[in-house]
Amino acid sequence: MNVIGRITAMPTLPEPLRGLREVAYNLWWSWNPEAQRLFEAINPSAWKRFRSNPVKALLEADPERLSALAENAAYVGAVEATVHRFRTYLATRPKKEPTIAYFSMEFGFHESLPVYSGGLGILAGDHVKSASDLGLSLTGLGIFYHEGYFRQELSLEGQQTEVYEALLAEELPLTPVTTQDGKPLKVEIEFPGRMVYVVAYKAQVGTIPVYLMSANLPENAPEDRNLTARLYAPGQEMRIQQELILGVGGVRLLRALGLRPEVWHMNEGHAAFLGLERIRELVASGRPFAEALEAAAAGALFTTHTPVPAGHDSFPMDLVSRYLEGWWGKLGISKEQFLGLGQEEKSYGPVFSMSNLALATSRAAGGVSRLHGEVSREMFKERWPGLETEEVPIDSVTNGVHTFTWLNPELHALYSHAFPKGWAENLQDGGLWKTENLTEEDLWRARNTLRASLIREVRSRLFEQRRRNGELPARLRAAEKVLDATALTLGFARRFATYKRAILLFSDPDRLLSILNGPLPVQIVFAGKAHPKDEPGKEFIKKLAERIKSLGLEDKLILLENYDMGLARTLVQGVDVWLNTPRRPMEASGTSGMKAALNGGLNFSVLDGWWAEAFNTTNGWAIGDERAYATEEAQDQADAQSLYDTLQHEIIPLFYARGSVGTPSGWLAMVRESIRTCGPVYSAQRMVHEYHHRFYLPLAKRSSHLLEQDGEALKTLAAWKAQIGSSWNNVRLWVEAPKVEAGQSLHLRAFLQAYGLPTETLQVELVVRRSTGELEVLPLKPAGQEREALLFTGSYLPSRPGSYIYGVRAVAVHPELSSPHEVAFVRWAEAQTHSLLPA
Repeated sequence: MNVIGRITAMPTLPEPLRGLREVAYNLWWSWNPEAQRLFEAINPSAWKRFRSNPVKALLEADPERLSALAENAAYVGAVEATVHRFRTYLATRPKKEPTIAYFSMEFGFHESLPVYSGGLGILAGDHVKSASDLGLSLTGLGIFYHEGYFRQELSLEGQQTEVYEALLAEELPLTPVTTQDGKPLKVEIEFPGRMVYVVAYKAQVGTIPVYLMSANLPENAPEDRNLTARLYAPGQEMRIQQELILGVGGVRLLRALGLRPEVWHMNEGHAAFLGLERIRELVASGRPFAEALEAAAAGALFTTHTPVPAGHDSFPMDLVSRYLEGWWGKLGISKEQFLGLGQEEKSYGPVFSMSNLALATSRAAGGVSRLHGEVSREMFKERWPGLETEEVPIDSVTNGVHTFTWLNPELHALYSHAFPKGWAENLQDGGLWKTENLTEEDLWRARNTLRASLIREVRSRLFEQRRRNGELPARLRAAEKVLDATALTLGFARRFATYKRAILLFSDPDRLLSILNGPLPVQIVFAGKAHPKDEPGKEFIKKLAERIKSLGLEDKLILLENYDMGLARTLVQGVDVWLNTPRRPMEASGTSGMKAALNGGLNFSVLDGWWAEAFNTTNGWAIGDERAYATEEAQDQADAQSLYDTLQHEIIPLFYARGSVGTPSGWLAMVRESIRTCGPVYSAQRMVHEYHHRFYLPLAKRSSHLLEQDGEALKTLAAWKAQIGSSWNNVRLWVEAPKVEAGQSLHLRAFLQAYGLPTETLQVELVVRRSTGELEVLPLKPAGQEREALLFTGSYLPSRPGSYIYGVRAVAVHPELSSPHEVAFVRWAEAQTHSLLPA
C-alpha cells in the first residue's frame, strides 16, 4: 500500500468502563498494579505483546469483550474503585511552591514508552513520580524519540544487535499539545542555514505534565525529522542538535505554553543550552549580559550523574561556533566570552563542555551520592582556582527510587499489614518501617514466591531467545528447566560499560567452578545492554556469553537479552542477592541495588555510589574495601578475591543455614535490616524532598529577591562582580609569621593591598589542613592599616596533636552570593609550612 496517512480510532467504552480511558492516559497506572490488572483483563494473551500498555489494550479491544466486562459486576466494581482512587490521588496532592522546570534527555516511566536507555532516565522518571506524590509544581521537558531506544537481540555467541521499532504516539499514553484552536503547538529553533520546527506530546504522570518534543514534522527536511528519532544517536553533530532542541526548544515550548518556572533543573549537562536561551530572553528584555547571567543562574540547578570525564558531553569549538553563530551578538558579548562559558582545556586543546556551561549558568550543583559529590568536586575544581577541593560549591543528593514503581505488590501488602498506618504516605520516615513485625514465615514465603516468579520469567524469555536464534528442540526444552526455584539466586543487570566489570566474576574460572559446583546450589541471572557505539561494552557481553558456555554453566548462569524496565522489575523483586562490581569510584550512584533491597534482596557490592553510604555490615556485603590501588589490575585482583571469599564463606552458608522450621533465620535478619535501613532512606520521596528544601525553595527565593525593586540587588551584584573581576589581578597579600615552637600558638599578621576594591567585601582567612585531611578555615580580624595596606591579625592553636600545613588567603565575598565560594576571587599569600605540635 502507498500509505498517505494514519487513522486512530479509540473504541467507545460502555458507560460502566468509561473511567478506563481517563486512567489509561495518566501514567499513574504504571505504579498502581490494580489498574494494570484491569487493562490486562481486556486481552490477557496480548498484554505482554502490548508491552503492558493500557492505551494499546483499549485500541485493540474487542467490542464484545468490552461489553462482557461491562456486565461483569466484579470487574465493574474494580473499575469504579480504581477510578475513585485515581481521582482522589489527583485531588489530594497539594500544589507546593515554587514552580520548577525539570529538563532531562531521557525519561523512564514504563517499558511501554521506551524513551530511556538506563539509570539516568529511570532516575528522571522516579523523580517525576515522587514530585507528583509530594505535590510539587513541577513540569518535565524531554524528547519523544519516535524510534525510541533499541531493542537488544543477542546471537548464540552473545553478539548484540540493535533493533529499532517505530513508536506511534497515538498508541501510547501521550496526547498532542495544541493551541487553543486545536492546531499543533510549534516552536522553532535556528540551525545553520535553516529553521527546525518542533511540536510536543504530553505525558501526564500523576499531577505532573511532561512535555516530550519531536521534530518529526512534514515541514522539516528528512534529516531534521530524524533528529528526534533515536535516543543518543551517534555523532557529535547529531548530539549537539538534539541538545539544542532539548535546551533551547524546551524553554521556548514552556513560553509558548505560558509557563514561567521559578527554578530550572538540568538533569545532566545535556540540557545546559537552556541557560543560554534564558539569558538571551533577559538581554532581549533590556538587561545587560552580566545582569542577565546572574538572573538566569540564580534559579538554576545542575545535577551531574557521571564521575567519568568521558561521560560529560563536549564539542569541538568550531562545531559550537557553527551551530550557535550569532548567539554572542544576541547576548551582547564577544565570541571569546561566549565560548568561554563552556570552555574546558584538554591535552589536545580547548573544547566546549556542556557540564562547564551548566556550572557557569547555575548557582547550585550536585552529584548523586555522597562519594560522587566528592569525586565531582575533584573533577571540577579547576573552575574554582584558589579553593580547596572540599570548598568547591558542588553538593550532592543521593538518588532514590520510586517505591511503588519497584515494590512487588505481595510485599506491599505484607508491609502494609506489618507497618504502622500511614507508612505508604510517609516513606522517608524510617520509624514507620517496623521490620521486626515481619514474621520469618511470611517474609520467607514471599521471597520464595518472588524467586519462583523470576525463574518462570527467565525460562520464558530464554525459550524465546533460543527459538529466535533457531536453536534445536532439545535446547528449547532445556530452556524450560533451567535454574532451580529454591536455589540461591544472584542478579547482575546494568549497562555493559567496561568500568562496571561484568566479567570480574570470571577472573579465576577454577575458583568460580568450585563455588558453583559445590554442594550448595548457586545460580546467577545476567542482563544488560551496551550502547550501540560502545564496542568494548559489546565485547564484554560476548566474553560473558563465551565464558558461560566454555565453563559448561549454561544451566546455572543465564544471560538474557533486552534488559528493560519490565525485566528489571522482575529481577530486582526476585533475586536473593544483587551483585554490583564497578571499579571504584566510577559508579556515581546506582539505583538497581536500592530496588532489590526494597524487595528483600541483599546487596553484594563494591563500596561505591550509594552503597558506600548505605552499607553497615549487617544489611548486605561489601566487595573489597575503600582503598586506592596503584593499578586497575591490582584493584581487579583484590576485588575478585574478596568476591569469591565472601560468596563462598559467608553468603552461601548463611542462605542455607535453616532453622528447625526450615527458614534461614540469620539470612532473614539481614533482609529485615536491609529493608529497614534502605527502604526509607533510598526512596525517591526522600530524594525529591531534599531537592525541594535544599535547592528548589532557596533558589526560588534568591531568584525572586534579585529581581525585586526592578532588580536593584541584581544590578548591585553584577556591578560588584565586574568591579572585583577587573581589579583582582592587582590584589597583593603577604604575611608575617614567626616560627612556631611546639606547644605555642601561631600568631599571624597579614597585609592586603586592594586599591579600588570595596574593603567591606574583602576578608582574609587562615586555612589549616591536618595531615589526615581535615580542613579548618578561620577568618583573621581587621586591625587597621599599616605599610600602605590593610592589616589582619589572628592566632591559631591546634586542638589536637598532629602535623599541619597552613596558608593565608584573601577572598571577596558579597552578601548576595548563595555561597561564599560561589565566585572564586581568591588570592593566596606566599605558601609557608610549619609543624604545629601542641605539648
